[in-house]
Order: sequence, then structure tokens, then C-alpha cells
Amino acid sequence: MPDFPIDLIVDILLWLPVKPLLRFRCVSKPFCALIDSRNFIKSHLKRSTRTRNHLTLVLWDYVDCIPSSVNFDSLVNFDSLDNAVELDHPFGSSFWPTAIAGSCDGLIGLRNDEEYSLAIWNPSTRRCQRLPFTKIDYPGYDIYFKHEMYGLGYDSVTDDYKMVRFVQFFQRGTDNFVSSVEVYSMKSNSWRKIRDFPYCLYHEQCCAVLVGSALHWVVRRLPSDTAKIVAALDLTTEDYRIVPQPEFSDNAFDMDVAELGGCLCILCDYVQVRVDVWVMKDCGVKESWSKLFSVAQPEVIQSFDSLIPVAYSKIGCEVLLVQDNTKLVWYDLEHKTIKKIKTHDITDGFESFVCVESLVPLNG
Repeated sequence: MPDFPIDLIVDILLWLPVKPLLRFRCVSKPFCALIDSRNFIKSHLKRSTRTRNHLTLVLWDYVDCIPSSVNFDSLVNFDSLDNAVELDHPFGSSFWPTAIAGSCDGLIGLRNDEEYSLAIWNPSTRRCQRLPFTKIDYPGYDIYFKHEMYGLGYDSVTDDYKMVRFVQFFQRGTDNFVSSVEVYSMKSNSWRKIRDFPYCLYHEQCCAVLVGSALHWVVRRLPSDTAKIVAALDLTTEDYRIVPQPEFSDNAFDMDVAELGGCLCILCDYVQVRVDVWVMKDCGVKESWSKLFSVAQPEVIQSFDSLIPVAYSKIGCEVLLVQDNTKLVWYDLEHKTIKKIKTHDITDGFESFVCVESLVPLNG
């Protein structure tokens, strides 16, 4: 090590992106041991998350691919939202389309329809962990349709990353449905079943919304119910719970959930009228709900079908929104105005999520 205080060296390194840190591993064995250490990896992730440095916006084209094509997965850096770079993910050469199965601490869950292939991937270090195959058991009765959803998160008690797979089968002409929930542990590299989920998915989602150590999604008590509720799975206790909702003055909206600044959001879409964004400041506390903003048409945006909040700007006065799954816009919280973003090389029809650069290791 150079003749500098070790604390100063560590502090300098903690501010750096992952790419130069990977190069600095080759400087010396002490440097390699430092950067690979558990404490450094956790401290680097914590600082990047707190300062909102080294954030990337990952865009995934959800349109079905023709057999000869490959899904367009692109990455847009928050410091410069003017271009996208195609990602070379582990399933890039597959004949089948690839979907996102969750994101946590710089790790991205991937699912591919070819024999239900699953993987956890760190795009910053280019490491990948292929998950062992687990078969989906179909019920014996006539199936009307099947919903499938995934989620990825971190259990701080066991220091383990977990992927969850929800599968539900619905019987034709009835309110009967069967659920199967499995949890993958990266520590043990194995799947196991947990208690069946007692509610039915409102619609098929590509992945659940991670806030803290819990996965969230919109459900109904029965397939025929119109009332929508928000359910959560705690990744530590592996118990389900219902999230209390705010007191809405008008319930005639389509509901969805999102994560913004580490908080759970409820999106109230009053179709072709406005979208209200509610934020829960304290997890599980009903009184902590507050309406963050409302975007109306045509007052704020001339016309839109959907708006999804993605992230705050670095100074926190703007929110990045995805409009109609086709374009990115900034919403000014103070002036209640929209600023369009010209982003090159992105495709129409994408879903997006924020990914922080990290050194989090994988088993594979």
C-alpha cells in the first residue's frame, strides 16, 4: 500500500465507480483484498445509494421478439440521459425472449422462456449466477389462464439474496385458483416452497416492487372481486401482509405500485383524466401516506395513457417519469411542469428500473 492513511485510501476508493475499482484490483494483493472485502463492498453500495451516484436506468423492451431477433436491453446513465447502450446480458444469444425478474443492490434477475431459465446477473462486474431448474406443477383441473410473477430482494438477517417465484392457475368459470410460491436462496443455491399465497394477482406483472426487505404487488381477494389491495411478502420472515391504503376521495381508478426514493408508491390512474402518485413515508403506517403530486391531462401533459415514477433527481426537486412506456420526462415538483427528455437509441415499448453500480458478488 502507498504511504497514505488507510482510512483516506478507503474513502477515496468508495467514491469511485465499479469499473475503475475492478481495474485497481490488479494494482497489488492488498488492493485486491481491500476491494473484494465484505465491508468495502457494503460500504461502497451504501454510499452510492445514499448519494445517488453511479445510478443507471435499465430499459427492457417487453414486446415479444420474433425468433430471429434479440430483446433490446439498454442502459441509460442518470448523469447523461441522451443515449442508450445495449446490454450484453447472459441470455443475449438465446432463441427465446428475456424478461426482467427483479432488481436489488445492483443485481438484476433475468428469466428466459427457454425451459424457464433463470439467472441473477451483476452488469457492473459482468458476473452471473445461473439458478437451478425448478419445474412448475400444473393442477389437474381445466386451466383458464396462468399468472406468473417474480421478485428479487435482500434478507439482511441472513445476509442472503432471494428470488421469489409466484405462479397462479385459475379454473375456468369459477373463483377457484391455486398458488405456488418458491424462494431461491443464493447462499444455498437452492429452491424451497413456502406457504401458498392466499390472494390472486390483479394482473400479470413482470416483477414485484421491492421496498426495503419486502416485495409488493396489487392483488384481489377473489378473481371476481373488483376491489384492489396491495400485498407484501417480507423476505426475512417470509410472511404475507396487506398494506394499509390511504383514504381516497374517489376510488374509480386503476391501481399499480412502484418504488420511489426508497418508499412505496401507489399509482391511481384515472384513465384519460389524471394520475395521482401517493407515497408511504413510513413502511406499514397508514397515516404516513401523502399525495406527492398529480399529473392531469391536458393541463400538464396533452395526452397520455400511463405514467410511472422512476427516481428523484440528485437534488430531489424533479421526478423522472416513464410516459406510456415509450418516453422519459422530468416532472418539476415545485412548478408542476413537465420537461421532455430527448433520449437516443431507445425503443418504443419498454419497462424501466433504476440500478446502482455495485460490487456485490455472486456464487457463479
